[in-house]
Amino acid sequence: MVQMKRHTSSAKNRRRSQLSLSPKTLNKCQKCGKTVEPHKACRFCGSYRTNKPVSTKAAKVAKKIKK
Repeated sequence: MVQMKRHTSSAKNRRRSQLSLSPKTLNKCQKCGKTVEPHKACRFCGSYRTNKPVSTKAAKVAKKIKK
């Protein structure tokens, strides 16, 4: 097969500009103040939008240590 049309370097670079990495968006937990990804429960206190705490790994480890 023969290449029909050559893509210019500017067209190629414009297409690749969408591939750049962007920093993660982080919010602060309203309960403990640690950084949290949006739409996820806090990994430290387990709260999600100031609702009831969800069980977390940190809480489970703390329970095992107390026993």
